[in-house]
Amino acid sequence: MKTIRGPGLFIAQFASDRPPFDRLDTIAEWAAGLGYQGLQLPTGPGSFVDLDRAAESQDYCDEISGTLAAHGLAVTELSTHLQGQLVAVHPAYDALFDGFAAESVRGNPAARTEWAIDQLKKAAMASRRLGLGAHATFSGALAWPYVYPWPQRPAGLIEEAFAELARRWRPILDAFEDNGVDACFEIHPGEDLHDGATYERFLDAVGNHPRACILYDPSHFVLQQLDYLDFIDRYHERIRAFHVKDAEFRPDGRSGVYGGYQNWVDRPGRFRSFGDGEVDFGAIFSKMAANDYPGWAVLEWECALKHPEDGAREGAPFIRDHIIRVTPHAFDDFAASGVDAARNRSLLGL
Repeated sequence: MKTIRGPGLFIAQFASDRPPFDRLDTIAEWAAGLGYQGLQLPTGPGSFVDLDRAAESQDYCDEISGTLAAHGLAVTELSTHLQGQLVAVHPAYDALFDGFAAESVRGNPAARTEWAIDQLKKAAMASRRLGLGAHATFSGALAWPYVYPWPQRPAGLIEEAFAELARRWRPILDAFEDNGVDACFEIHPGEDLHDGATYERFLDAVGNHPRACILYDPSHFVLQQLDYLDFIDRYHERIRAFHVKDAEFRPDGRSGVYGGYQNWVDRPGRFRSFGDGEVDFGAIFSKMAANDYPGWAVLEWECALKHPEDGAREGAPFIRDHIIRVTPHAFDDFAASGVDAARNRSLLGL
């Protein structure tokens, strides 16, 4: 069995123009001071990581690693959540998602898609240069506006959406294969890969591609009312990244899973800081350990109530205390009888 690495911190929700969150070296110093051992780094426009340089320059990647190492940190994964979203965008969301792209391709959906695909391929190369085995991303979505079957969906609509999604992602996944890195899709509402059924549909469409893996985040399953523990049982062989994020679901006679267009504070399903929600992290970390999860436990802070810096301060010890240092031997080895194969046959009367 493997001991999970961590605690890690996804810095997308913390990076800003305010010190110490405005530079990689200072945010690394801050995170290390809280007890984190790794950072998951976003790579979109305006981030601390230039994917164009990282894909081509080992020196630049060594500089990133060195900046973190100076504070006792490692890169856990790179993230292309924003660029992955842009691999497939339904026209209804063109304006809302356009700001995720480089300025040069905004207002041009076709160019934006090509830019996003190129970004993902560069992320695969950059991940290899950084010595990483997993990468965090989103799938994007063509079918999401049709998630509820009213009006009745025409025959073949969802099949064609996933066929097109697979056509766009297959060359990206091949690039990840060439670089020895797993592409880990965060299973997330708003993406075409938002539950186990849609992940299986996509996996079928890409020919069971070995690099089409999963970023596991139980909070999104609480909000959808999925069994987040059974999900691990079903898909643990494909789980290669892990966001530690809590959530709660408190429906009443007025509002439920869909949320009534309310803001996050008032929705029945809302994200919470670690330990403030209802996710059974003890059971999750146990299942991860039992199934040899090979990666990091990375805190993603999203809470409708608590200040992010308080969430980050509380999150490092929360993860550290949940990581199970796996045992190197069975608890009952002390009672081993040392019986050999011949004696086993004798005990069976053979």
